[in-house]
Amino acid sequence: MLAYICIGIIAYLIGSVNFSVIISKRVAGFDVREKGSGNAGTTNMLRSVGKGAAAITLICDILKGVVAIGIAMLLGSIIPNVDKALLVQIAGIFVIIGHTFPVFFKFKGGKGIATSLGILLMINWQIGLICLVFALVLMTLTRMVSLGSVAAAILYPVLTLFITEHYLVPGSYLIFSIIVAVIVLFNHRSNIKRILTGTENKISFKK
Repeated sequence: MLAYICIGIIAYLIGSVNFSVIISKRVAGFDVREKGSGNAGTTNMLRSVGKGAAAITLICDILKGVVAIGIAMLLGSIIPNVDKALLVQIAGIFVIIGHTFPVFFKFKGGKGIATSLGILLMINWQIGLICLVFALVLMTLTRMVSLGSVAAAILYPVLTLFITEHYLVPGSYLIFSIIVAVIVLFNHRSNIKRILTGTENKISFKK
């Protein structure tokens, strides 16, 4: 039980390191949460700070998911009689929660898409790539990052029903995938309302 609690805490703290806030303050001299959509994520960094800062933020947020899963694997290899798959799943859930509600930044963070991508690529690279390509295609066609993100989150549990290979740690991931999807949908609830009303913000690929 202690191992599961420890990985939950560690993953949450990793997720709580909000790179968009740190980078925006360092590069642009302001907190990105005070600009644009008010979200501490890659899209708002792109709109409010620039491509370079957004790219760095994206990479760092993906790495948060990668590192959290890596630590879970490490703990699973050195602590006897633990469920490695459960450790990985706890790490994945709590690093996203940390990213969304960061203890170091007044519990106001991002929406967890990049971090979720890092988690998916680690847990099952095939599912991660499918979700990534699916999201990118939708984003390109609609110019709505949120729509691609939400659609990929919904696709994830569906894929776990059909893809049983290429898992970092074999196990059942359906419940985990549903939890991740619910968190992503909850974080995008305002975006979903705007998508349904046709008022969602769009990105320009020409800038």
